[in-house]
Amino acid sequence: MDNYVTIASNVKLGKDVKLSKFINLYGCTIDDESKIGAFVEIQKNASVGKRCKISSHTFICEGVTIEDNVFIGHGVTFTNDSYPRATAVDGSLQTEADWQVERTIIKKGASIGSGATILSNTKVGENAIVGAGSVVTKDVPPNAIVAGNPARVLRFINQMLEASK
Repeated sequence: MDNYVTIASNVKLGKDVKLSKFINLYGCTIDDESKIGAFVEIQKNASVGKRCKISSHTFICEGVTIEDNVFIGHGVTFTNDSYPRATAVDGSLQTEADWQVERTIIKKGASIGSGATILSNTKVGENAIVGAGSVVTKDVPPNAIVAGNPARVLRFINQMLEASK
């Protein structure tokens, strides 16, 4: 493999996956025909579905599931802990035994704009659109267009289709 690509032996890559240089993948699954941009990290127990585009400088942490046909813009960050701490109660550096991964799901066909932050324990609904720079703090309904900090529903995709008739 290339000197500028780090792919651990426990990564599962589907058919025709396209990988840029300067990526870090370990313990994750990336399904068929997905494209991973430069400077992306995908951690263990995270998964990317089929025909997804993960743009550069994105961080996908453990516990994130991205379903098929999802677009993730540049510099998107996911979290997996609502109350992160460096140390345990006794003052020692935390280990995996000191906390539990909180899950996040990005449903089929969703699009996440550049610079968005997706907090843990959230679900972005099917075909939803998250505006650039938004902070998703709660579930996004299917077909919703959300933006802001915190992200709020602006309208629904079917409302746009009705207005254009």
